[in-house]
Amino acid sequence: MDIGIPKERRPDENRVALTPTGVGELTEHGHRVYVETQAGAGSGYTDEQYTAVGGHLVYTPEEAWGRGELVIKVSRPMPHELDNLFAGQILAGFLHLAAGKRQKIQSIQEIQATALAWEMVQTENAELPVLGAMSEIAGRLALQIAARLLENQFGGKGTLLGGAPGVPPAEVAIIGAGMAGANAARAFTGVGATVYILDKDLRNLRRVEQACRSHIVTMMSTPSNLRKVLSFADVVIGAVQVTGVRSPVVVTREMVRSMKPRSVIIDYSIDQGGCFETSRPTTLHRPTYIEEGVIHWCVPNVTGAVSRSATHVFTNATLPYLHAIADRGLDAALALHPELDRGIVIHQGEIRHPVLKNLVGQSDQPNQSKDEVA
Repeated sequence: MDIGIPKERRPDENRVALTPTGVGELTEHGHRVYVETQAGAGSGYTDEQYTAVGGHLVYTPEEAWGRGELVIKVSRPMPHELDNLFAGQILAGFLHLAAGKRQKIQSIQEIQATALAWEMVQTENAELPVLGAMSEIAGRLALQIAARLLENQFGGKGTLLGGAPGVPPAEVAIIGAGMAGANAARAFTGVGATVYILDKDLRNLRRVEQACRSHIVTMMSTPSNLRKVLSFADVVIGAVQVTGVRSPVVVTREMVRSMKPRSVIIDYSIDQGGCFETSRPTTLHRPTYIEEGVIHWCVPNVTGAVSRSATHVFTNATLPYLHAIADRGLDAALALHPELDRGIVIHQGEIRHPVLKNLVGQSDQPNQSKDEVA
């Protein structure tokens, strides 16, 4: 199979779809992998490393897209990138179509291409093998982000997360006890912060409590409990994720207004629209803004800040599925991996996901949501 790896073009996106080792594994199976020049530079990989394992360099995005029966990306494509799609082509990436512009769905549909959304790949027991792997990194990264934003030179209140003798630690509230929230909880408890985690699922709360050896406060996610913890929290992390749909807004502007000045909000749900009413997408280069006196950090490609580690994790998570598609063909791969079938949201122009069908039906209506991302 011919596989294309274009250079990512979103602002501050340093990740790449495959490491040179991953490309080498595919070429060893007889597949041709076309890598756009400098695609791996942001993650520390040179063009020579890709050619050394059998990759073919191409010098324009049009060629990287045009040569691939399967095109592999990390972040969702920019609108103009979809002009390179052709009928029968497979596009794989974190597509987040439910939170994006409706025209993207229509473009893929009209071209009769196939869209494989990695965030939708889900096992029978509701595990997310690709998204979950990246969420582990995001959760652990939350500690570094919060610690920096609490420092005075970044506009914070000057609070040390772990406290000091005679000085209490910072109070951190995490909304959502999934993979990102659980990993964030472990990181924050590890440095001595006082951590509250809220979720609607008691099973998730039990798992986090066990993982943190009870050094954590677990609470049911209700409006009353959210108001309570937001009123005193120094850091609030939104890690609400509902597979395949826009993230629900669980924190209202009124709740944000009740927070202490110069507190910190980190919205990890922003790639699916955000779970705070006051959230809007930012970039790694300009990650923050102030709203209602509170620092907001709302970067969709959060793991792009640690691109080399993220690229390794992404390659490890996706390579078994890429092997199956390239070696056996898409239909056989879907039969072999039922979880992969759940990630096919559009197949040869046919929209398979009910939420996307509904969105296309609404696309002609005026006043689309301001929360849509490109």
